[in-house]
Parts: sequence; structure tokens; C-alpha cells
Amino acid sequence: MEFIIFLSKLDKEILDLVVKANYVVEENKIECLLNKEIKGLHNFEEKKIIICTENAKRKTSYRNKKQLLSKDNFKTERAIRKALRHEVTHVIQRCNNNKTIGDIKKLESKLHQSKRKALEFSTSNFSGNYAKEVEAYVLEDKPKKVKRMIKKYCL
Repeated sequence: MEFIIFLSKLDKEILDLVVKANYVVEENKIECLLNKEIKGLHNFEEKKIIICTENAKRKTSYRNKKQLLSKDNFKTERAIRKALRHEVTHVIQRCNNNKTIGDIKKLESKLHQSKRKALEFSTSNFSGNYAKEVEAYVLEDKPKKVKRMIKKYCL
């Protein structure tokens, strides 16, 4: 899976924990082609996460690294890392009887303004529950917390 090259050490640990929690992680499946705006998704019924690496690369203007300095594709790295953490947050919610972990009012106040549009997209174009999406958008910037929570709720 190509997306692994974009992950940090901590994100690779999160990925390993997801697999230990009996989840399948796939990349660039038909769902990614059907909606080129998404960078990842969580399939609740099949216990599956799909990372849309090609969509993330296109949306972040990825270019072949051979032609670039080592950190020129940082936007792609950031997008894929956030997509993984976002979808893993939904895994954690599933492990928690399909409920959020945190206080949504507090989390909502921490939601960065730039993510409000993404939140609206998730809740209007998918079956995304508002509270769960708020939590996922906040936690996609908190890899240490995601790692702690998957251990606590899913393993």
C-alpha cells in the first residue's frame, strides 16, 4: 500500500493497532473513484478503512519525489495522515458502542474554522453523524490521543 510511505512512525503504530483490532485497511478502492473529493472512509459493516491515496495526491498537487526536495510533498503527507486518523476515530467510536468518546460541545469549540466546510461536506454527502464527524475532525490533528484511544476502546 503506497499510503504507508507518507505516514509518520506514530501513524504507522496507529495503523498496526487498527489491524490488531481486526480491521482491514485498503487503498484506492472503487469508493475513491466514485467520489474524488474524499481522502478516506470507514465502512462500518465490513470493519474496513479505505485510504484514497490517489485522491489525496491529486488534491494536494503531489509530484514525483525524484524531481523534488524531500519535504516538497508535505501537504500530501499531512492529508493522508489526517485521513487515517480521522477514519481511525470512527473505528474507535464503533468500538465504543457506536458513540463519541468526548464531550462534543467542548470538541466543537476546538474545531478549526477551516474544517467547518469539510464537516458540512461529510454530514451532507455521507451518512455522517454530526457529533461523530466533529470528533473525527478534531482528533485527526491529535495522533497521540488517537493511539491512546484505540488501545483503550478497541484492544
